[in-house]
Amino acid sequence: MPKVEHQDATVLTDDEVRTLDAHWRAANYLAAGQIYLMANPLLREPLRPEHIKPRLLGHWGTSPGLNLVYTHLNRVIKARDLDALCIWGPGHGGPSVLANSWLEGTYSETYPDVARDGGGMERLFRQFSFPGGVPSHVAPETPGSIHEGGELGYSLSHAYGAAFDNPDLVVTCVIGDGEAETGPLAASWHSNKFLDPVRDGAVLPILHLNGYKIANPTVLSRLPEHELDELLRGYGHAPLHVTGDDPITVHRAMAKALDEALDRIRLLQSSAREDGVTERPRWPVIVLRTPKGWTGPAEVDGLPVEGTWRAHQVPLAAVRENPEHLRQLETWLRSYHPENLFDGEGRPVADVLACVPDGSRRLGATPHANGGVLLRELPVPSLDRFAVPVDKPGTTLHEPTRILGDLLQEIMKDTSHRRDFRVVGPDETASNRLQAVFDASGKAWQAGMLPVDEHLDRHGRVLEILSEHTCQGWLEGYLLTGRHGLFSSYEAFVHIVDSMVNQHIKWLKTSRDLPWRAPIASLNYLLTSHVWRQDHNGFSHQDPGFVDHVLNKSPEVVRVYLPPDANTLLSVADHALRSKDYVNVIVAGKQPCFDWLSMDAARAHCARGAGIWDWAGTENGGEPDVVLACAGDVPTQEVLAAAQLLRRNLPDLAVRVVNVVDMARLMPREEHPHGMSDFEYDGLFTEDKPVIFAYHGYPWLIHRLAYRRTGHKNLHVRGYKESGSTTTPFDMVVRNDLDRYRLVMDVIDRVPGLAVRAAAVRQQMADARSRHQAWIREHGTDLPEVADWGWNA
Repeated sequence: MPKVEHQDATVLTDDEVRTLDAHWRAANYLAAGQIYLMANPLLREPLRPEHIKPRLLGHWGTSPGLNLVYTHLNRVIKARDLDALCIWGPGHGGPSVLANSWLEGTYSETYPDVARDGGGMERLFRQFSFPGGVPSHVAPETPGSIHEGGELGYSLSHAYGAAFDNPDLVVTCVIGDGEAETGPLAASWHSNKFLDPVRDGAVLPILHLNGYKIANPTVLSRLPEHELDELLRGYGHAPLHVTGDDPITVHRAMAKALDEALDRIRLLQSSAREDGVTERPRWPVIVLRTPKGWTGPAEVDGLPVEGTWRAHQVPLAAVRENPEHLRQLETWLRSYHPENLFDGEGRPVADVLACVPDGSRRLGATPHANGGVLLRELPVPSLDRFAVPVDKPGTTLHEPTRILGDLLQEIMKDTSHRRDFRVVGPDETASNRLQAVFDASGKAWQAGMLPVDEHLDRHGRVLEILSEHTCQGWLEGYLLTGRHGLFSSYEAFVHIVDSMVNQHIKWLKTSRDLPWRAPIASLNYLLTSHVWRQDHNGFSHQDPGFVDHVLNKSPEVVRVYLPPDANTLLSVADHALRSKDYVNVIVAGKQPCFDWLSMDAARAHCARGAGIWDWAGTENGGEPDVVLACAGDVPTQEVLAAAQLLRRNLPDLAVRVVNVVDMARLMPREEHPHGMSDFEYDGLFTEDKPVIFAYHGYPWLIHRLAYRRTGHKNLHVRGYKESGSTTTPFDMVVRNDLDRYRLVMDVIDRVPGLAVRAAAVRQQMADARSRHQAWIREHGTDLPEVADWGWNA
């Protein structure tokens, strides 16, 4: 590793310290003002109760520390002409980021009605955490933000995602000491083993230890400095410490630490890029220890506040009712001397703005925080090059995700110079049959390598780490800064990121309503190794519920697709990879699966989202007696096998087969943009005929999506009902009553007149299920008639 020369202490002139402190005090004043004031923003008259908001909301405790970081980032960005982005982990410190973006002018440029003057300041104060205003978090509405921080744990993984393939970008990440206790954050410290000093940017974590959470001390703040150093060095970082409560002393120490960190980053990158050093860098991290609620009230009602957990949210809670609290608030606010920070019109004075960079170098104006403006269309090649030939349905088999892997390999190759496409997953790229991508790019890796290792590459763009949280965070950061990607996961374990996808969906929903935020590439999930083919791993690996979770979310953002074969998977993937501002969930198998549709037929079917497979039914242009519907690859096979049994045993029965690819098609059009009108739905499923629906996941989801439909009372759904084990593939569907024999029995039970007329057929189906149970216990494999089945109309 190259020797990093330690710089002499950064020497700030008294004038520089004075202007930095002026900026910091102005930001503190504006942060506190947003929490408390809705009038009299510049304290041009004595503070009265009617100047105070009726509901006091917000978080003061973290704000002074965030303001300090913002102030000092301004200094180094301006001095070094840095291309920089900052991730604010304590997202509830929204008052600080709003205050600083207003000071630098980006807020008023984005929202001209909140001008950078006294009237704009009043509007800035009033709108914060106020009905019709802005949230208290660093939300999509905040210029310069890509991380809301509502749920803690993801700031550092977002920062690394932003830095990947952005070689000139420095991403600073402020990590609150409460967030530092979360499992996702702990795992994301390992991201530095994946950061390429040649092709990627740099991440500078700033661990902000102010000592407390809402009501308790924080773990890392109570560690002795040497023990915390050992922890951070063990993670592969070189720590720099800034500690204190005297503002002038802290300003000088923070300036020194930032300069040393950036000098170290520059040297590490130049050593790798120019000198060919391949040893893993030991990147800097700054540990910032300042009091919680710094510069706020020291005591309230005789109890200590500054430097304690009581400063976490609103230090003075009864300002309208308690004259002493009102007096303390006024004393607190006037301690910043706003008359020296803002001119007669309420504009920031020159000293306050002395450290602020210009134009797009401002943290609130960086295009990396509005990634859609940097987004380029993804070069998705023609699907015909990858399609499997289908002369007749159900006569050949392919592994759908392996076919998709060939398409992804080509995309990876075509973006090799642009470096704006990545595949992420928790150690499962090859397991999920996507290993063709390794022909275009290896797996990113900066740690040690052994001769037995395969596909490891210091410059690779496939990201694998056995932490779904980190994978998700990396990809979100990558997408939000203007790139493309795909997250591949076992279906059962994508639930680990349930709450993370919630946050991203909410971000997309909000940003869609902001005209200044350009659309970003969609977050695409490929869920495979799914419930019906986890017979070898057993019950613990069997859970198809992520679809239910996602379809509860904002309908304008979420899409769920269940392609039944390889060509439909290609068609769906093509659409998802080209789309913007969505969360697309694709569920597809990796095991050999029958090919049902040619590429042209697959395109047409996926464009419809749901349609009749007339070649599989027996209605012959007339009205059906029953509808067999299916969604998912295994349910599709079972429905077609049931249709074949009905054709053979009840040839006079008019059967319609309907396949659903786009799950939102089942919803009413008023509830989802992809939903069907009642006219369309009734035309497909009929108003009064029995519908036997074989569904990939939990059956009640189908009832929920279709409960308003005319024929809902005729709808009978089979799906996964938490019955699983280590068993044979077909036994999985038998255990859950999704098998072909049960579906035939359902038809006989529900079509009027069949119960008596087809009693013998029903008995044959029940006997087949019994034979299956005896066979698998003796032979350990599925019945030959099942294992060797093929479509033959």
